[in-house]
Amino acid sequence: MSYLESHPDENGYFGRFGGAFIPPVLEQPFAEITKAYGELKNSPKFLEDLKYVRKHYQGRPTPISYAKNLSEYCGGAKIYLKREDLNHTGAHKLNHCMAEVILAKHLGKTKVIAETGAGQHGVALATAAAYFGLECEIHMGEVDIVKEHPNVIRMKILGAKVIPVSHGLKTLKEAVDSAFDSYIAQVDSSIYCIGSVVGPHPFPLMVRDFQSVVGHESKEQFFEHEDSLPDAIVACVGGGSNSMGIFSAFIDDKEVALYGVEPMGRGEKLGDHAASLTYGEEGVMHGFNSIMLKDDKGEAAPVYSIGSGIDYPSVGPEHAHLMSIGRTKVGLCNDDEAVEAFYTLSQLEGIIPALESAHAVAYAMKLAKTLGSDKTILVNLSGRGDKDVDFVVENYPIPNAKF
Repeated sequence: MSYLESHPDENGYFGRFGGAFIPPVLEQPFAEITKAYGELKNSPKFLEDLKYVRKHYQGRPTPISYAKNLSEYCGGAKIYLKREDLNHTGAHKLNHCMAEVILAKHLGKTKVIAETGAGQHGVALATAAAYFGLECEIHMGEVDIVKEHPNVIRMKILGAKVIPVSHGLKTLKEAVDSAFDSYIAQVDSSIYCIGSVVGPHPFPLMVRDFQSVVGHESKEQFFEHEDSLPDAIVACVGGGSNSMGIFSAFIDDKEVALYGVEPMGRGEKLGDHAASLTYGEEGVMHGFNSIMLKDDKGEAAPVYSIGSGIDYPSVGPEHAHLMSIGRTKVGLCNDDEAVEAFYTLSQLEGIIPALESAHAVAYAMKLAKTLGSDKTILVNLSGRGDKDVDFVVENYPIPNAKF
């Protein structure tokens, strides 16, 4: 039996991580979601509908591009990019949002609710809701609303109601808290469309499965370039949907090294980074057991990253499991390295990456220098940087061209 067939177990556990730690009021709705997904994932009509939407609306498959100039600039291994920035709405998020909204319609719901950090999940869900004719409510921290203003406008244009979250650090964790509270109050008519491989079972499973299209495409496409598997795959990790999507097809290929890159932010001090796997410990938050950053009271610690989509104090339970069994490795990238990669990829390849994706690019640039020219690295370029351009240029001067 393959890894994907055996993980998670029937209770949603990846080893000791995962599960569903939810209040009684949500037990029946989540049981209904689990049952519905079990039916839909094997339904020929659902699979055909999803295939149609991906090809004729999202623009899949997205290509793999050889970053020739970046590879020569770094020296060492050849760097390839899986171009999720070319997926409709500019990131990988639509891969699971379209499927989640189909699930919502199957359950007879009229509204979808979600959190968003960088705004990519919010835009994708608002897009899917518009396409399928459902209401959409997005919760977003006030800090991220200012920082990711272009995506806020996009959500509103698409018809979503954006709910500002003003408590705590006013970022992603607080947006999740707020969205869960709203969902509980309207559970009969709505579904909470979680934006990553986090949350109570079955969401870590569902989002991984919906995002696995990235990995399946990559495996086939990479052979067209190199007639082999990549030596390493690199992807950023916040909650971890883009990374699980691309990792999923390669977990059983032990010769392929898998690197999940966490945000080191401003440094090692608690509150200055969001490197959960590196500095965290086992704990439960937002309905699942995983590795999380804790304060001195054992509660979720404050976190920070320049990438609003990855400043989360925990990580998907499957990531915690894969690290615990030694199948994945954890890389680190700080704010300055991410910004440098943002500008370098832009100037050398004509591709402006999302700040979250720039973390993966930065780590791949460092990794390439340690490997021989006969080695290959595939980076999941999970999103484009339109949303980040104003913030970056206001805070980091545009450097002289590198060519």
